[in-house]
Amino acid sequence: MKKQHALSLARRYWFDALVLVGVGFGLAEVVINQGHKNGPEGPLWFDVLAMLAITLPLFLRRRFPFGAPVAVGAAIAASSFVDGHLIPSGLITNLAAISAFVLMGMLRDRTQAIAGLAYGLGVAAIVIHNDPNAGASNFVFISLVFAIAWTIGLLVSRKFHEADEARERAIEAERQREVRARLAVSDERARIARELHDVVGHSVSVMTVQASAARRLLRPHQDKEREALLVVEKTGREALAEMRRMVGVLRRPEEAPALAPQPSLEQIEGLIEHTREAGLPVELRIEGEPIELPAGIDLTAYRLVQEGLTNTLKHARAQRAEVVVRYEDGYVELTVSDDGQAGGNGGGSGHGLVGMQERVHVYGGELEAGPRPEGGFRLRARLPVA
Repeated sequence: MKKQHALSLARRYWFDALVLVGVGFGLAEVVINQGHKNGPEGPLWFDVLAMLAITLPLFLRRRFPFGAPVAVGAAIAASSFVDGHLIPSGLITNLAAISAFVLMGMLRDRTQAIAGLAYGLGVAAIVIHNDPNAGASNFVFISLVFAIAWTIGLLVSRKFHEADEARERAIEAERQREVRARLAVSDERARIARELHDVVGHSVSVMTVQASAARRLLRPHQDKEREALLVVEKTGREALAEMRRMVGVLRRPEEAPALAPQPSLEQIEGLIEHTREAGLPVELRIEGEPIELPAGIDLTAYRLVQEGLTNTLKHARAQRAEVVVRYEDGYVELTVSDDGQAGGNGGGSGHGLVGMQERVHVYGGELEAGPRPEGGFRLRARLPVA
């Protein structure tokens, strides 16, 4: 990991490192060659400042891709009026000029790139004019060198552009592949859900109905047979309810994480506490002796309370709410009431009353929902335990 990070930094800042070395070498070159034949003529302080003005703008090429090389050219042209030998005699100054032409050629905007080439050749003409030892042949040669540098930048830019396009195409292709994969998974889940509902659900329904019918045809003394058929009927109804829940998960995969692990009424105090933390005071009352509920009914009871409290929080603008869980002979009754003003129809929950009615009807229960005479909203469900 560290090696990859180091390589990434090296690829990004290698040119900056060269520029930094060039600044130091250029300053040393100015100091050492000051006053020599065909060397810088000074004054020294000006040549030092000119060298910095020529090289330092290259550090800003990412933020100012057009302005940085323009600044380099401006510094070269301006310094030639004071010291005509500084530019032609310096290796670093010439390398900075070549770098500026390469950067101009790499500009994505072709108008700017061509304008940069013309601007650079104009700077070269000024420098040649201010150099007493140069002539027309020098201008032709240096223009050819700069044009080659500009062309190299143009070709490099095209390669970078093609690489960026290829990278974008690869990212888009990967995104499309993921979308197709998700659609394929969704289609397969829907197909499995249909098969479960149409084939397995139908078979279990027939089995349950037949077991119930056979149980009712038994004679009074056939207690063992009646008990066995009752177990078959009960198991079939539970299997139907669980299968229906699983079909719902397959058809709505985004809900799967919320349904696993399966909650139950044993966790209702945690649900109440969570609702209180959300800002709604809730009173919980448990009446009767709690009994162990079948898994499907236990889950349905929890979901009913959860749905009722969620609707109260989102839509009722209530000041308080009350949850009552009443265990009766063969039934468990759940009541969620509030003192809010909204209709509480659960339209924003994703399930609403329709979803709750489906859950209750699977187990042969009853559901009532509507406004209370004293104000607010009440949701009451009665589920058979046996």
